[in-house]
Amino acid sequence: QVQLVESGGGLVQAGGSLRLSCAASGRTFSRNVMAWFRQAPGKEREFVAGITWSEGNPYYADSVKGRFTISRDKAKNTLYLQMNSLKPEDTAVYYCAGGVVRGRSVFAYEYDYWGQGTQVTVSS
Repeated sequence: QVQLVESGGGLVQAGGSLRLSCAASGRTFSRNVMAWFRQAPGKEREFVAGITWSEGNPYYADSVKGRFTISRDKAKNTLYLQMNSLKPEDTAVYYCAGGVVRGRSVFAYEYDYWGQGTQVTVSS
């Protein structure tokens, strides 16, 4: 059974930083990519950042490029998202996801495994 457990969310002022973590477990966890998505109230879930698990190549949504950094520690089986220069519009529940996907997928439906989410709130 695959489990993804996020942590690190919280309340921060605009311009501040947070670091999210996603610990993965499960002997049968097949993935070539892991990613972060977010969902704000009343909005659809949107792609934030992804990384190829083997090579560690990152890719980002335009809205976070230059401010967020995705990384992974293969030995710890953990995914990270360093978020700097946070804005109120970054407020959302952040989810980590993983799976065997096509290329650098930004589509939520392609990811088989999801965490429970962690709330990030940025005050102005």
